[in-house]
Amino acid sequence: MISDSTKRILNALSPVGLLMIAAAVVVPLLQHDFQQHSWYKYLFAAGAAVMLICKLFLPYTGKDMRLKRLFRIEAWAPVFFCVATFFLFWPEGQMRDWLAFTLAGGVIQIITSIAIPMRQRKIYNEALIKRQQEEDLSNKPKAHRLAKKK
Repeated sequence: MISDSTKRILNALSPVGLLMIAAAVVVPLLQHDFQQHSWYKYLFAAGAAVMLICKLFLPYTGKDMRLKRLFRIEAWAPVFFCVATFFLFWPEGQMRDWLAFTLAGGVIQIITSIAIPMRQRKIYNEALIKRQQEEDLSNKPKAHRLAKKK
């Protein structure tokens, strides 16, 4: 089992990995030179590795199946980034090859970053409503007793 401090560190490293990937994608697009500036390839690879490690060691452990499915879908984004890293280092690879996989991973990341908080909010609201209904039912007999005494 992973300790809470390790979970916090991994949660903090995941956005750092995404920022590394984003920075590595921007460099060749702005400089219009795919092969000359090769340092961004290593930055991209490091970001993909950080993302993969974070997603592998932070699985969803809750009971909600929809949320579990969303976390599994989100775990595919770093896999796409790692495949993009392969095409980035492949000598015969073109810019379109690794950008396609980067785009696919980015789309998955965007969709799940919207869907996961929505589902978590819905679960929280359902639990809150259930708790309020239980409190109302437990307080209702007291109100009847007070009304009868008057």
